[in-house]
Amino acid sequence: ADLFRESEIAADYVEGLLDILDYDGDIDELVVGGRPVVEVVEGGDGSGRRLQALVGQRGATLEALQELSRLAVFRQTGSPSRLLLDVGGYRAARRKELAAIAKNAAEKVKEYGEPVRLEAMSAFERKCVHDVINALAGVESESEGVEPARRIVVRPV
Repeated sequence: ADLFRESEIAADYVEGLLDILDYDGDIDELVVGGRPVVEVVEGGDGSGRRLQALVGQRGATLEALQELSRLAVFRQTGSPSRLLLDVGGYRAARRKELAAIAKNAAEKVKEYGEPVRLEAMSAFERKCVHDVINALAGVESESEGVEPARRIVVRPV
């Protein structure tokens, strides 16, 4: 119930932002995997292209909006939130891309026996890659560097 309340608070906050921007989008409030989730999907007016502006380059705007939504939840509940915000299915599509990147890196590591350094990624992106690498045999991953240049290194076990 508390997690669903967090998603409701965040959804109200995001809805307010959409109103200010005059963007139309449908908002779904969910609890998935023990964390509150707010998904903004295209409204019936064909606003999908405009919603992409809320994702930004490589999800940078989406990450910022997620942090603002988490702050809105914190202000009302007094406790930090692990809220996940998605716009137009960006995170699901990015997860698939990251899984392919992780598997490709693992194949290179297994073939050549050398570590592979991936491009800098957000915390969400790094977690997706770590999850894929952890499920594979013969390779391991760790993060190195400092935000915003934090990246994953995939190594042979």
